[in-house]
Amino acid sequence: MLRRPLLRPVFSALLVASIAPSALAAEPLRLKHLYRCEDALDTQRQTFCLTARGVSDGQLQVVLDGKALPASAVRRGDGLRITLESKSYQSGPLWLKQGNQVSNPVWLSMAGSHVVAARPGEVAENMDGLNTYVDLVSVVIEEDAQGLDTAKALARKYGAEVVGAIAPLNTYQLRLPAKDLVQRDAMVLRLGSELSVDAVVIEESSAEEQEAQAGASQEDQLGEEEWAANRFVDAVNYYQRRIPSKRSPITTKPVRIGLIERNVDFDAPDFRDYLGAAERQGHTPHTRLYSRDADKPDGHGSTVAGILAARWNDGGNTGFLRGLDGAGPGFEVIVDRNSDAGITANIAASVNLVEDGVRVLNWSWGIHRIGAKNIHGDEVDSLVRSGVAMSGYEELLEEFFLWLRREHPDVVVVNSAGNGASFSGADDYRLPSSFVTEQLFVVGGHQRSEHKDVAVDDPAYVTRRSSSNVDTRVDITAAACVRASTAKENQQGSVHCGTSYATPLVAGVVAALMSINPDLHPDQLRMLLRRSAMTIGEEFDFEPTDADDLTAPILPSERGFDLNDKDIGRSARLDMQKALDLTVRSLNNKQ
Repeated sequence: MLRRPLLRPVFSALLVASIAPSALAAEPLRLKHLYRCEDALDTQRQTFCLTARGVSDGQLQVVLDGKALPASAVRRGDGLRITLESKSYQSGPLWLKQGNQVSNPVWLSMAGSHVVAARPGEVAENMDGLNTYVDLVSVVIEEDAQGLDTAKALARKYGAEVVGAIAPLNTYQLRLPAKDLVQRDAMVLRLGSELSVDAVVIEESSAEEQEAQAGASQEDQLGEEEWAANRFVDAVNYYQRRIPSKRSPITTKPVRIGLIERNVDFDAPDFRDYLGAAERQGHTPHTRLYSRDADKPDGHGSTVAGILAARWNDGGNTGFLRGLDGAGPGFEVIVDRNSDAGITANIAASVNLVEDGVRVLNWSWGIHRIGAKNIHGDEVDSLVRSGVAMSGYEELLEEFFLWLRREHPDVVVVNSAGNGASFSGADDYRLPSSFVTEQLFVVGGHQRSEHKDVAVDDPAYVTRRSSSNVDTRVDITAAACVRASTAKENQQGSVHCGTSYATPLVAGVVAALMSINPDLHPDQLRMLLRRSAMTIGEEFDFEPTDADDLTAPILPSERGFDLNDKDIGRSARLDMQKALDLTVRSLNNKQ
């Protein structure tokens, strides 16, 4: 099998900071953006642009992975410029320190993959009514070709410029000399016919799941019972008691989790103590969170990250991994999207994070093809893309999962099933959940049912959330509704619902399982989730998916080969506590 080269650029960095006026010095010190700029193909030095608020004219320290950079490496003029020798530095959290203030830490990756986002004047509306990039496309180069050399040759032939790269996937971004979509489409057709080109990727709209908030009646009903359906608190209690047990303590290993999200609001009480090195008395080791800063506490990124890392009982959300502090190994939660360049940027960020040691990727995003039908036969009208765009995305995602299987077989991607009341397993309908690979876990959403007098483990305790995508490609379901973070303490956050918020519940548990037994492979992790699962739904059959089914039916092999087990044929519902318990028991098999 031919392996494409992994290009690991020699690193030096340049950060250009937008410095707020001294009149705004009282503002909190926050990092808003950190992204590659200038020549993204320079293998001798990488350039990063940094935007910050709350910076004054006094002495400013730039801290990378806990160590202040020497004065010789930092220059301040119109902006902030930092040059690092590649042999002396590695990827790590970067933050600013000025006086008594420290900023939020942002993950600075030296892995080198980066794509450029289009500016407002560089997008246009296509025939499907979707915004699309006019002059930026990405080409996936064939495996037997030298990626960078081929991309440069194509750029010369078409009068284009190579402006971005995901070298491990042999993918390079070109800026075409196109002034409108007619010119772009003509060049895309010609590029796609090149023998050295596997696929051309065009970008349409944004890549994120924009979940609708729940209605008022659902908000009134939202309470402890939503996460109780997955035994959230029971799992935290089990981990806190069992891991440090005096009789048979378990040695845990730290795990890095990557969230492909834009930012997190560090002014919110849920995240305020993650600033800088996030030192906390009495909690060593403890969870750490790295992200660009957001302006509002209830954004998509803050809510997804909060399910893993939010402080308890302060500002709306509650973090599962944060609840393991003291007993756990110290989880690192890295929030990054690379740039605003859509799906391609999501993949670039994912490649960087995996190369930086992330073992669990949380993808709370996905897209549907235009014309996709939901389970009622109506067209899906949210998060849709044209057939041309979907074809390019499919090729890019395929390259990613092939690379993941070849180079990083221990990494797991946890993906939301989607909220179109459609089918997750057909590539004509949905990406990326339709991919069938051991390393991709797909999560559907459920909510508390109207049956108030049933036990938690009763299938009737929950019901499928009507908008959740379905079919046998869905591995497991988890609670879809959560309260977002708030701007002040002791406030009740707004209700957000969707598979985006079920996904980090599964990602958090998978990270916890890895911390207990780091030798578990993706297929073993999936089996642990399925064997420990409670059930949902009333159907006892293996018929094709209909509107009442949600996940792949539980098999006899997932219930000790007992053909008469009551769970056989039902859909799977996450049981966080039992998954941890089964993993602890799996340690006996290692001896």
